Amino acid sequence: MPKESDDLSTLGELGESAVLGRIFPRLPAASAQLLGPGDDAAVVAAADGRFVVTTDLMVHGPDFRLAWSLPHDLGWKAAASNLSDVAAMGAVPTALVVAIAAPADSPISLLEGIADGFRDACGALAPGCGIVGGDLSVSDTLTIAVTAFGDLAGRPPVLRSGARPGDVVAVSGALGEAAAGLRVLFAEALDANGAPDAVLASLVRDRTTAQLTPSPPIADGPLAASAGATSMVDLSDGLAIDASRVARASGVRIDFDRGALGADPDLALGGGEDHSLLATFPPGARLPGGFRPIGTVVAPADDEGNVSVILLDGKPYTVSGWDPYTGWKDSGVAGGSAG
Repeated sequence: MPKESDDLSTLGELGESAVLGRIFPRLPAASAQLLGPGDDAAVVAAADGRFVVTTDLMVHGPDFRLAWSLPHDLGWKAAASNLSDVAAMGAVPTALVVAIAAPADSPISLLEGIADGFRDACGALAPGCGIVGGDLSVSDTLTIAVTAFGDLAGRPPVLRSGARPGDVVAVSGALGEAAAGLRVLFAEALDANGAPDAVLASLVRDRTTAQLTPSPPIADGPLAASAGATSMVDLSDGLAIDASRVARASGVRIDFDRGALGADPDLALGGGEDHSLLATFPPGARLPGGFRPIGTVVAPADDEGNVSVILLDGKPYTVSGWDPYTGWKDSGVAGGSAG
């Protein structure tokens, strides 16, 4: 991780042009870019005439806490969460566009650190993907918005709607680790008045890595597509809630095997922000990459009504997960953001 600048200048003192001059050299270039930052828009190659596009927003408060996260963490996490969405379609991430609004009195080191986080995440998780443009603005609340693009390389996109009864349900990546890290932060990195304590937070970083700097299995998305995955989704809001989206889109139910979900199945099912990949494969298919079986797709219930589409060992499971409108202010959620 590069050393942060010793320059104490603030964003307001430097102005947009000078800030951009400090950030651009730190950003990774994209292999697919035909024209990068500097003009009104970038030009990016779309190898097979199509591209996957997704966007995500990180806002101080519901999505992260500066008392807990280093600037480098924020850039890494913002990149990782978008790269994972691209991978969940079976595409290879090619380019990011980033917009940041920050308080005018923020030190330039904040944006330099965020830029370094983007660069390092792209290099580690999706080599060849880079930042081709974006925007800067001022706001009382630090906000990071990312739009990501991906190349399907001639393959059809893997949708949420293709799961069929009998398919194997498999996951690549961690389950519940990000939520466990969030619990640690709330339980051990708060002062007596309930405010985040940066010193305490630094002492528990080894147990909060999955929350602060997730490492999704990006390469396994295209591998799953090539292996015939019938559906796929990024696990951002929790295994149960994201799996229920697949189930409803496909008109099926998903039955998870409790023994395959680790020591704390409820945390695995209800925790958010692992950014692992959940996919379904035809019976007998060879699971690619790091995918491992955790359940089965089963037929829908005769009476759809309010019957749960998620089962645990054959029994209905009450779906829970991350909701940015209700779950971020305290430690009561199983998963969620605040990293």
